[in-house]
Amino acid sequence: MLKVGLTGGIGAGKSAVATRLAAHGALIVDADRLAREVVTVGTDGLAEVVEAFGREVLAADGSLDRPALGARVFADPDARARLEAIVHPRVRRRTVELTAAAPADAVVVNDVPLLVETGQAPAYHLVVVVSAAEWLRVDRLTRDRGMSRDAAQARIRAQADDAQRAAAADVLLDNDGSRDDLAAAVDRLWHDRLVPYEANLRAGRPAPRPTLAVLADPDPTWPVQFDRIAARIRHAVGADRRVDHVGSTAVPGFPAKDVIDVQLTVDSLDDADGCAAALAAAGFPRPPGDWWDSPKPDPGTGRLGEPWPKRLHGNADPGRAVNLHVRVGGSPGWRYALALRDHLRVDAAQRADYLAVKRRIAATGPTTREYAAAKEPWFDQAWPRLLRWIEETGWQP
Repeated sequence: MLKVGLTGGIGAGKSAVATRLAAHGALIVDADRLAREVVTVGTDGLAEVVEAFGREVLAADGSLDRPALGARVFADPDARARLEAIVHPRVRRRTVELTAAAPADAVVVNDVPLLVETGQAPAYHLVVVVSAAEWLRVDRLTRDRGMSRDAAQARIRAQADDAQRAAAADVLLDNDGSRDDLAAAVDRLWHDRLVPYEANLRAGRPAPRPTLAVLADPDPTWPVQFDRIAARIRHAVGADRRVDHVGSTAVPGFPAKDVIDVQLTVDSLDDADGCAAALAAAGFPRPPGDWWDSPKPDPGTGRLGEPWPKRLHGNADPGRAVNLHVRVGGSPGWRYALALRDHLRVDAAQRADYLAVKRRIAATGPTTREYAAAKEPWFDQAWPRLLRWIEETGWQP
């Protein structure tokens, strides 16, 4: 199943997005509803809340007096942390139960107001953030929820800011316009990305790529996109794993194919194979076939050695192309990927030379395979320069 995290600041319109996704067939798991459920009358959650905050947070009928509790914790970070320590683990357990019960082909949308604040983003295949201008959110909260403007602004500023949410967002839905505009954006998201993503994930296949190689202008968000991908990989295979951004998108200001190249370090190829199922479940399936890096010429003889073996994974998400290279730490291919990236970052002449070659090849309208093959002579020619740079600078990974 496809697991989607949905979040957004208070008043941004997250509930409208969830409702529209549910109409398309998504299974919505509403964290706010679960947070109320785990502290209903008779639950151990409510008992723990009363133990922590006293019986004055109870209404006359024994249920939780949410406004009274909110008044206790909103302006007190320590009290809020105590409440979250009671409620959040219970909500997560219930979320796991509901998700596990969903059909295998479900798109499960977890509606979590504090997804960014609680660091849950890497657990999802995709994070959707609903955004709106602060003044518009204040207007909605005063009109629809009866808040004062001061109270609305205080609630907004107690949450993550727009920049923090944008950094976590694979998809940013702008809700500054009309309801029809938002509905149309959700419809496109469902049909163009979520449905094919779920199908690719279930089939264990990477999303199809464009046949032709096209150079894109430098995208300043490539490193942030890498950070999200790397966090998902570590969540899947272990937080202590080394994950590096490599390839041309890792070189600031450098035109490249719009593909994020990622290198996961493993202890052996058997270790790489042991990670394959977890990576596929996280959205990074392995395409069929064997994969290797082309060896570079021996500096003394000019001869080529044996190919440098690796494992390669793609991305099931049709909205973000990824090459995940799984290489053994310290191996020639592993060192080469890191050294070439670092050399290109600091050597303007090397960058200009490589870019001229890339543009010349791309101008012929090649397929991606033709493009990759046509660049190999440049890599061979650049190899001695890279070795000299490593020796002169004492570079280490």
